[in-house]
Amino acid sequence: MVVTLTAAVLTAGPAAAATLTRVGDFGANPTNLGMYVYVPDNVAPKPALLVLVHYCGGSASAIFTGNGHDYVTAADRYGYVIVVPEATRDGHCFDVSTKAGLTRNGGSDSTGIMSMVAWTRQHYNVDPGRVVVSGFSSGAMMTNVLAAEYPDVFAAGAAFSGVPAGCFATTDGSLWNSQCAGGNVIKTAQQWADQAHAMYPGYTGAYPRMQLWHGNQDTTLAYPNYGEEIKQWTALHSLNQTPSFTDHPQSSWTRTRYGETGTRATVEGVVIAGTGHTLPQAGMLAYAISFLGLDTSGGSASGPVRSVAAGRCLDVPGRTTTQGTRTQVWDCNGGTNQTWTVTAAGQLTVYSGDTLRCLDAEGGGTSPGTAAIIWACHGGANQQWKVNADGTVTGTQSGLCLEVAAGSTANGTAVRLGTCAGGQNQKWTTPPPVG
Repeated sequence: MVVTLTAAVLTAGPAAAATLTRVGDFGANPTNLGMYVYVPDNVAPKPALLVLVHYCGGSASAIFTGNGHDYVTAADRYGYVIVVPEATRDGHCFDVSTKAGLTRNGGSDSTGIMSMVAWTRQHYNVDPGRVVVSGFSSGAMMTNVLAAEYPDVFAAGAAFSGVPAGCFATTDGSLWNSQCAGGNVIKTAQQWADQAHAMYPGYTGAYPRMQLWHGNQDTTLAYPNYGEEIKQWTALHSLNQTPSFTDHPQSSWTRTRYGETGTRATVEGVVIAGTGHTLPQAGMLAYAISFLGLDTSGGSASGPVRSVAAGRCLDVPGRTTTQGTRTQVWDCNGGTNQTWTVTAAGQLTVYSGDTLRCLDAEGGGTSPGTAAIIWACHGGANQQWKVNADGTVTGTQSGLCLEVAAGSTANGTAVRLGTCAGGQNQKWTTPPPVG
């Protein structure tokens, strides 16, 4: 079958800024889902792929412009591709209930979504190790289902207000299971793992990492479902339900991690006190982006940025993550405060996850002498840099060169912007791009 975009796309005029685009004839689509794709203007050479699944009553455009929009701005920053399936049946809910929907290649919504994934992987050189899924409510339930049915495809998932994979199963053709919605389906961890295994019989490989969010006042998909999700995903990873790590990123949040305890934990849960079925809320998707591994570009390597003149590395003093800290050169030591990534969006980032920082021209300054600092990444022009063949690194906004102040070679010398003059104090070696 020849794969084509819809007529509306084929007759489009001159190239414009990236936008959400409908795709037709993308492959097997037994339940007539709509497929929409977002490809940022600065797509990475080998981009990650996020499948973003909407809530009941939602649509592709609603989640794209509404409570999922932080995923879109991050795609602009990091160069990943987003696929947004759209349910077209009455109520616009996804099938996570029927036998077909809960079976790998079973011929329902999950089958159509995987056709979208295959189409996108073929057309955009997607990194097969960085295919991830996230969804809200009905989309969160589908996130659990896709991760269980296609564990060999998805690397990670982030589910906001969902239920365990298989919890919503019905036998009467209905897509609603009131017992599960009410939090009344309680099983052992092994029973939940067995239910997931039954969706892909015979599979013995690894399962995706999973991040689970829930409000403890949720009565739509009641809060007990959160604990059942934790049971399922810890069991699928052969972990017990005792957290390896617990903290409170915000006062009303309780975050627990199981297995690996870093930003990209094996299983992570976040409970929001005093909150109902209203997730995600402001700021939450930033944590999901980090967990899913979307906050790096697959087209770049990480490593030191070394001053040719000083023989020392671009360094964040004291390994601090405090915004506004001025950078310097220091003896190269391989620390995280000297490990930089050149992203597809032209940023120079340091650290990762919740503490990811960008090299930033202080205060948006465009004059010589402006300090090079670290700041939370926001995609502004003062955080965009061009690595040039002659070894200079120039600010996209200012056109000035990153330099070691006054030509000094001593430890602790400030790094700043200066008028490009070809001096060795303006030459750097940077991490090479990866194929």
